[in-house]
Amino acid sequence: MNPRLLRVAGPVILIVVSLIAVVVGLAYGGGAAAPQLADPGPVVRWGLPIATVVVNLSAAAMVGSLVLALFALKAGERPFEIALDTASIGAAVFTVGAAATGYLTFLNVLNAKPTLDAVFGQQLGRFLVESSVGQAWLVTTIAGAVLTVLTFAVRSWIPTMLVAIGALAALIPMGTQGHTGAETSHDAAVTSLVLHIVAAAVWLGGLILVVVLRPAMTRPQVQTLLLRYSSLALVAFIVVAISGTVRASIGLQGLQNLWSAYGALVLVKVGALVAMGVLGAWYRRRLIARMADEPGSRRFWGVVSLELVFMGIASGVAAALARTPPPGEASLVGTSPAEVLTGSPLPPELTPERWFTAWNVDLLWTLIVLGGLFFYLAGVWRLLRRGDSWPIARTVLWCLGMLSVFWVTSGPLNVYQDYLFSMHMIGHMLLSMAIPLMLVAGAPVSLAARAIRKRDDGTRGGREWILWAVHNPVAKVLTNPYVAAGLFIGSLWAFYYTDLFRWSLYDHVGHIWMVAHFLVTGYLFVLSLIGIDPVPYRLPYPMRLLVLIAIMAMHAFFGIAIMMNSGLMVAEWFGAMGRTWGVTPLQDQYAGGGVAWSVGEIPTLILAIAVAIQWSRSDERQQRRRDRHVDRVGDLELDAYNEELARLAERDARVAARGGR
Repeated sequence: MNPRLLRVAGPVILIVVSLIAVVVGLAYGGGAAAPQLADPGPVVRWGLPIATVVVNLSAAAMVGSLVLALFALKAGERPFEIALDTASIGAAVFTVGAAATGYLTFLNVLNAKPTLDAVFGQQLGRFLVESSVGQAWLVTTIAGAVLTVLTFAVRSWIPTMLVAIGALAALIPMGTQGHTGAETSHDAAVTSLVLHIVAAAVWLGGLILVVVLRPAMTRPQVQTLLLRYSSLALVAFIVVAISGTVRASIGLQGLQNLWSAYGALVLVKVGALVAMGVLGAWYRRRLIARMADEPGSRRFWGVVSLELVFMGIASGVAAALARTPPPGEASLVGTSPAEVLTGSPLPPELTPERWFTAWNVDLLWTLIVLGGLFFYLAGVWRLLRRGDSWPIARTVLWCLGMLSVFWVTSGPLNVYQDYLFSMHMIGHMLLSMAIPLMLVAGAPVSLAARAIRKRDDGTRGGREWILWAVHNPVAKVLTNPYVAAGLFIGSLWAFYYTDLFRWSLYDHVGHIWMVAHFLVTGYLFVLSLIGIDPVPYRLPYPMRLLVLIAIMAMHAFFGIAIMMNSGLMVAEWFGAMGRTWGVTPLQDQYAGGGVAWSVGEIPTLILAIAVAIQWSRSDERQQRRRDRHVDRVGDLELDAYNEELARLAERDARVAARGGR
């Protein structure tokens, strides 16, 4: 297909196929069928999923263009500007689509009839401000409007990166509203849906940008762009496949429901996903290399057109699935206190064997752990293949650290932390103090700098962005030992003695933020003291030990303060679980304070020992350098003495030759 024709035909193919797919999916699955009570009307029943398709496609154009531009294009050049223009158009359509979706959602939820009087406007205003669904679409619409302006205004690296982060964040409210809180596995469903939306946006939006950029680039440039896009697409495909599987399993509630209308739509979406994966593998391994010749180029763009068809099918069916009642929807949570608060039944009593058998896998952190292990081991393997070495101790410590993150976020601590304050505190201590010791010792930045190939065309790949993140001014401030120590101990007090703790319990997004925050602040603190990776400034060893002593004292005081607290923290949560086993909530809180005071100090003590060992080794290295310097100076002095003797002997010989005069 002609590149300029595909530039227009590609988006048209995607939109038309998506609309056909959503209409067929709604008709087959019953997503647009009129309810027996409170029918909002056919315009709302059919218009809402169609508006959702528009939002999804425009979000992909916005996010995918920004991400691919940052990873594959050079700022200041024409293709980079075209990518930002594409993102701006996508953001504008996203804004209109989000506003329409929010309005239609209001009509659907409240069964309101549009009028021009003030009452209708007041109802709409209250819906957007007071209800969680309305707030989500209001925030999404405002974010889209802001992103429309920013994507049109920015043209350099760092502003574009910040806008891309904002665009990714704008998709989160959409994901949080894609699963009703009345169903079981609410947190898992929300997490899987957010990951699914984000990964699909990067995948689909990147392909849209490739089609748009083709006429503005030479064939060698397009080959390079496609190779880089295919790397992003592979990661996105894996995330989409895993998150989609989790989300579908929650909706189906068993393989026997695959033969329902909901299950049939799931199978169609799976078929489209598999087809896209096969096409992507085919053109990455075979067709990209043949783009230098005209037949190979025509075949490649024909494959891209076919992939857009399958993406349109997947996008339309996804919107239809969101409106189709799943067969497991009747499996609502019960009315026990624990189920009302957490959405899950109260787990059985915590016994010794439950420390090894209790699991509640968090999909987000599982993917992060798998990614961390894969890319680290791939980097080590690349070094070994080219004959370089990498200390095995660093590899072992990194792997142990990542596996520890998985155990904390998906093991017994994750099962019981919503019900037992002490389990919550154990997880906190491991995330902020023990695990960072292992991760910092793995020296991931040094490995990335050596293993990832350096780009020489002015674009920024993984190596360039990692090194920028390490050396930018913000990182220099955060890795300052005093700032890192302040964040480490200050956030501890601020979290537990403000509403941040309550937010992390009631909202899964808050829980994710909590895990990330304590992991990062602990990593920065350890890195500022003993890190192998470079930082702009480190304290002298005596000052490092003094900082550690001060941190240990404040940490111990924090634990004692919790133990002495006569009131229950977040009493409406921990005190209202209806738990009949174990100690009382106040006694459990006392135990959690003891964990912070005693067990939590063990990693700090290990850190102090590590600093002392480094100090000792540093002294030994300095002594060896001084010894070598003395040896060099001594040899120089001896050579000078011998030269002086030779000079005097030569003078005496001349005097003797002149007869002693």
